[in-house]
Amino acid sequence: MGNKKTILYCLLLIFGLAAVTALAASQPVELKRGDNQIEIIIGGRPFTTYYFDPKIAKAYFQPLRSAQGTIVTRSYPVGDDIPAEHVHDSSVEPHQRPLYFAHGNIDGISFWVEEVFLERFYHHQAQPFGRMIFTKLDDSRGGADSGEIKAEFNLVAPSGRVLATETQSYTFSGDENMRTIDCEFVIHADHGPVVFGDTKEGTFAIRVAPELNSPPGRMVSSTGGEGEKAIWGKRADWVDYDGTVAGEDLGIAIFDSPKSFRHPTYWHARAYGLFAANPFGLREFSNDPMQDGSWTIPEGKSLLFRYRVVIHHGDYQQAGIADAYHKYAAQEGR
Repeated sequence: MGNKKTILYCLLLIFGLAAVTALAASQPVELKRGDNQIEIIIGGRPFTTYYFDPKIAKAYFQPLRSAQGTIVTRSYPVGDDIPAEHVHDSSVEPHQRPLYFAHGNIDGISFWVEEVFLERFYHHQAQPFGRMIFTKLDDSRGGADSGEIKAEFNLVAPSGRVLATETQSYTFSGDENMRTIDCEFVIHADHGPVVFGDTKEGTFAIRVAPELNSPPGRMVSSTGGEGEKAIWGKRADWVDYDGTVAGEDLGIAIFDSPKSFRHPTYWHARAYGLFAANPFGLREFSNDPMQDGSWTIPEGKSLLFRYRVVIHHGDYQQAGIADAYHKYAAQEGR
């Protein structure tokens, strides 16, 4: 009996220590509010900043960093400024912010491309431009193991008419090896029905650092696809870009939630560094004019998109991205 008690005591001690270790692995999250921006700090180190200035066409995060502090996203544009060496280079696509949510055809209006860059970059653009205008911050708070932001926006046509409202919600967390953002976007058709058109230009996107382009980096999907040809326009639960940035082996993954619209999503993921989940571009992805990925949100209804961004140390296998997705999907399925 004594031996059994000793064994039980040891097991309880082991499990207790494991629980404490797990709790200790989560780092505190601090949020600092400024003018039209919120800085997110994890474990005492800068992680990213959320910009929602109404003067800018859409809200975005810039930059994103690994747990070691390495920047994993492209460095521009900052606000609406493009470095002088890129001003006459149409390939830079300045509307592709470091992390953002937008779509290239909402009621026939582009919220993907931005009018401010028209004269310098998009002489061919015939489509009108919309704007995502910040209206309200519902939540902004840190915590011992996570932090949260919830903000509201109007989707505004060039005429000034509000097409719909949008709620963006984010939860931030991290440990010594990883940074995570849980992202939720809800489009509310509270000003009449809203049509998301079939276009490849969308929808939840990250513009990765050049070192993560493929090559020199690597693109991998949950289906085993590698490289743009095997991933672009295909459906998958997750996609990961990994490589070496500033001497650190790291990667960045996007998980598509089972709760998200049209899961598993299609991917507008390019070798040049555009990393986007897009559930609407069926016609362009398939090159089949009979396909139609458009979707109408009836008046009074809403459409939900949910994703997890994981910035990890090591490549996707070392980081256990496939297992991490399965755990995430099981949690989302509750």
